[in-house]
Amino acid sequence: MRTLLISANTEQLQMPVLPMGLACVAAAAERAGHEVRFLNLMSGEDFEKIDREGAFTGFDPQVIGISVRNIDDQHRNAPKFLLEPVKRVVDACRALTSVPIVLGGAGYSIFPRSALAFLGADMGLKGEGEAAFVMLLDRLSRKEDVSDIPNLLLAGSRAGVRTGGFQKLDDLPIPVPNGLFPFPTRFGAQKIRLPFQTRRGCPMRCSYCSTAAIEGPILRKRSPEMAVDSICRFVEAGFSHFFFVDNTFNFPPSYARKLCDCLCARKLAIEWSCILYPWLIDEGLVESMARAGCVEVSLGFESGSEKILRSMNKRFQPADVRAVSTLLHKYGIKRMGFLLLGGPGETRQTVEESFEFAASLELEAMKVTTGIRIYPHTALAAAAVQEGIISPADDLLRPTFYLARPLEGWIDQTVSGWLQGKPNWHS
Repeated sequence: MRTLLISANTEQLQMPVLPMGLACVAAAAERAGHEVRFLNLMSGEDFEKIDREGAFTGFDPQVIGISVRNIDDQHRNAPKFLLEPVKRVVDACRALTSVPIVLGGAGYSIFPRSALAFLGADMGLKGEGEAAFVMLLDRLSRKEDVSDIPNLLLAGSRAGVRTGGFQKLDDLPIPVPNGLFPFPTRFGAQKIRLPFQTRRGCPMRCSYCSTAAIEGPILRKRSPEMAVDSICRFVEAGFSHFFFVDNTFNFPPSYARKLCDCLCARKLAIEWSCILYPWLIDEGLVESMARAGCVEVSLGFESGSEKILRSMNKRFQPADVRAVSTLLHKYGIKRMGFLLLGGPGETRQTVEESFEFAASLELEAMKVTTGIRIYPHTALAAAAVQEGIISPADDLLRPTFYLARPLEGWIDQTVSGWLQGKPNWHS
């Protein structure tokens, strides 16, 4: 089938992001024999002003897939709801064609029913889309029933989403830079860090996290050799900066070591960053990361209080964070720390404890967030219902935040005070 795939994300948030997830879906559809055209709106152009001769009149798509990456910007004081521009994309497509419009992407997968209703598409696929979208295209091409496709939700349906088994990652294609995926190496004056995923799923069950809703709770891995083969193709295309978007780069540690060894064996002139869970990290792993080209990590320790870490269902303690931070500094890897303040049980004392702990680490950068975005089906959402902050019927599509009541009116002023004189700290 002739398939038009649109990445509707126009928000850079922390950095411009290439739509690698949608590109994986496109590669799977191409491999299955479907004709695919790819449209990335990251350029910031208004969709209604884009020349549609190639996308519509000259291509005449039979299906349109739209990827929704972000629902909001997670800023508690002035949240920006990001589905309005996506709805304009859906409406513009509706004005041009009557073919089925299918939603997908990380943001959509957290809110499959409410996002589908708000955006007015025909159907949506929750979670990873490579296999399910190809199945949908095959069924539509034969005009067969699609209602039993795993993870598919039809507009207006009250039936539950039929969940299906997750795929082995080695069975799914990784896109390579070519005519369909031009993958620019720069965005304006900024070098783009290519997002690359070697693992999906997270078993950690942090109290506030939505990852399990998107990727599942079971960790699945690509073979390190296949992953590095793909990275080599991007290096040949001109990329030298990568960002491993695996939710926990260091799990399992044996896999992380093997991946670093494979990168070192290829002698690639690359730099990369990743997300570390500050637990079960030894000096051997950090040394391997540095040799393989790691220059920066995101260290999401969230709190410096043992009490709050337990409340968040973290497996580590502040002492683990300090040990990991020291190792990273020893090997010249920059550290970006994160504090997530205001959750259940947070007090003025634990906030001050977290600030003092974070300051003592002397990290290269710190991001401080006050109030925690509430996502469906999380322990945080259950606590918010119990405390009367939200109702059980709240779909949470519009940004809603948990902030411990004793901190209201105090925490913003306190954060502002801590940020003064710290140019590498920001909120």
